[in-house]
Amino acid sequence: MSRPAHVTSGPYAPPAPAHELTAVSADGSRLHVEVHGPERAPAVVLAHGWTCSTAFWAAQIRDLAADHRVIAYDQRGHGRTPASPACSTDALADDLQAVLAATLAPGERAVIAGHSMGGMTVMAASSRPVFREHAAAVLLCSTGSARLVAESTVLPLRAGRVRTWLTRRVLGSRAPLGPVTPLTRRILAYGTMGPASTPEMVEACARIVHACPRTVRHAWSHVLDLLDLDHAVRELRVPTEIVAGAADRLTPPVHARSLAAALPNCLGVTELPGIGHMTPVEAPGPVTGKIRALVAAHVAAPHHAVPAEESA
Repeated sequence: MSRPAHVTSGPYAPPAPAHELTAVSADGSRLHVEVHGPERAPAVVLAHGWTCSTAFWAAQIRDLAADHRVIAYDQRGHGRTPASPACSTDALADDLQAVLAATLAPGERAVIAGHSMGGMTVMAASSRPVFREHAAAVLLCSTGSARLVAESTVLPLRAGRVRTWLTRRVLGSRAPLGPVTPLTRRILAYGTMGPASTPEMVEACARIVHACPRTVRHAWSHVLDLLDLDHAVRELRVPTEIVAGAADRLTPPVHARSLAAALPNCLGVTELPGIGHMTPVEAPGPVTGKIRALVAAHVAAPHHAVPAEESA
């Protein structure tokens, strides 16, 4: 499978990985995994959201890979991971377990960051033995555990059955997104991004989202519509930070506050003014800073990376 379309220059162009591998999930699905940064550095695992790919984390990977081992993977049907008929939160949890097992040594701990559906992946895996073995701390970005369609404000209507019905049909549409054009950029920016977004941010997100096959987009929209992971939130016992965009229409900050109230070990909620749903792209500095702080507080590096000049 060819690499998905994305920007090729600037801060949102994905850096080349140190190496790539394939993780095999419980049902045999093969997951594309990229590893960046020094081999013996502290580990960070990144799980992207619906309609995205590893390219979504480009800014975080570029920064963190200087002194962290950054592991990013494509969710099934996204990026370079083939689609599968199995679309469920259990499948998401299986896939994350497979990635952790394939990339981390026994007992090695990592900070795991999930954006949107990636955050739901983390919640779904919260009670799994492999997750508990490897998760030192978690960052949840722009995500929720239930009632996603009912709480969405993508359509500027009063909350209620009519808005929920219409939102379900918009988000679950089978229609192709088509090429990236000025009009489609404006639509994407309105639905998923905040007023502080730059044209470069909008372009990066549009190219990634438009590269997602519409059959995959539609299949996973049903999973998000029926999502109920409230029970799983209570099983997420590791230290957990939450980041939310104050202008997020897809997962408004009400979700972040509900998560904070339910998590056994919530370290805090950061609501970013002017930021929408695409927090890792819209606010790369704050998101990366949260990951760095979690690593510093909760991950002990098994070995220190040796600078090239010292190893010569």
